[in-house]
Amino acid sequence: MSMPRVIIVGAGPAGVRCAETLLAAGIAPTVVDESRRDGGQIYRRQPETFSRPYAKLYGTEAARAEDLHQTFERLRTRLDYLPDTLAWNVAEGKLHTLHDGHSRALPYDALILCSGATDRLMPVKGWQYAGTYSLGAAQIALKAQACAIGRKVVFMGSGPLLYLVANQYVQAGAQVAAVLDTSTRGARLQALPKLLARLDVLRKGAALVSSLKKSGVRIEHGIEPAEIVGTDADGVRGIRYRDSSGHDQHIACDAIGLGYHLRPETQLADLARCAFYFDANTRQWLPQIDELGRSSVPRVYLAGDGVRVFGADGAELAGRLAAYAALADLGHTIDSAKVEQLKRAQQKMDRFRLGLAQAFPWPAEQAAKLSDDTIVCRCEGITAGELRRVIRDEGAREANRAKAFSRVGMGRCQGRYCGHAGAEIIAAEARVPLEQVGRLRGQGPVKPISIATVEDVE
Repeated sequence: MSMPRVIIVGAGPAGVRCAETLLAAGIAPTVVDESRRDGGQIYRRQPETFSRPYAKLYGTEAARAEDLHQTFERLRTRLDYLPDTLAWNVAEGKLHTLHDGHSRALPYDALILCSGATDRLMPVKGWQYAGTYSLGAAQIALKAQACAIGRKVVFMGSGPLLYLVANQYVQAGAQVAAVLDTSTRGARLQALPKLLARLDVLRKGAALVSSLKKSGVRIEHGIEPAEIVGTDADGVRGIRYRDSSGHDQHIACDAIGLGYHLRPETQLADLARCAFYFDANTRQWLPQIDELGRSSVPRVYLAGDGVRVFGADGAELAGRLAAYAALADLGHTIDSAKVEQLKRAQQKMDRFRLGLAQAFPWPAEQAAKLSDDTIVCRCEGITAGELRRVIRDEGAREANRAKAFSRVGMGRCQGRYCGHAGAEIIAAEARVPLEQVGRLRGQGPVKPISIATVEDVE
């Protein structure tokens, strides 16, 4: 009997632990990794020629990052590892990949998507100027290129990643002018009972804030973004916002790191025809899974931040659970006691996840306040006014219909960075619940590929 072909997409925390669990059961999976090296985004490795210590790169998560990297090094020779490979479509029981200009269709007996997450962004007037980055992009510049996004940086948004990236920049010696948080202290206090579910993580978060304050970084809560000041020729020159007292403020800077927590990368799950549901707590559509990570589609499993944002340690746990689910479905005997232990730990993490959503809420109300000349879709240069026009004049009250009329979400990112905010604008203008607006449908390829791509036949 031949070994079943199990494909894992992603070599971050979820993908590595998933592969480790499968190998322990005697199955050598194929690991498809868009990056050049393992680690994912949170534990992104620096180039081999760089030598910054783990403590400087990963802060409080240095030990976890090093352990994950070492684990993958031990496993690598036993895996079919495909780095620098884009998974761009799922269709008819095959995963379509792209490497070095060549596309392959890989059939699978089990497909485990550990696709990770990307920044969740709310537009602000002027965010199209050069010098405006997402928090994730700011991390990549620091870890993979050993440079800061600017000489004087402001980080704005909400969520734990905001403070983590700001700390990483301070540790690297960059000048952080301010951290501007849209969430309020009151929201965090109300969320405290849920956040206490993971006291160790809560303490790490408090330590990040304390470290920034000791470094002299200005931290403000309850702010409302007004405008990123700059010009097309010169890029970012400052940020205007209203503080918690309602007073207008301005900070001079040449770069902005922007982000509101994270959004799961769900495009491949969508292409695999997995069912989704609307999560009212985070105001977004998420794939349906059972306790172990089984999707609604047989032989397709979802794990890590690509389905629920639990953080790196939660992704590791979810990767193991998804591996156990696949093993059970392939006829292997699994350790039921271990599975139950992992499920209990995940329930605890889920309570904490809901606490984060309450403490650092997605600023949905900002969408209705965006001026008509604010660009919503940076890929296509579409303004909030144009999107509102197609809602009023064309009756486009559903996300995909609004996309067809306005081109919002039709650019290179395929709505990754404007889709959530666009839906909020539609809901506010049409005066309908956000759930009624629906979600942008995924289409292959999930990222642009060259017209010169050659298809290889297995």
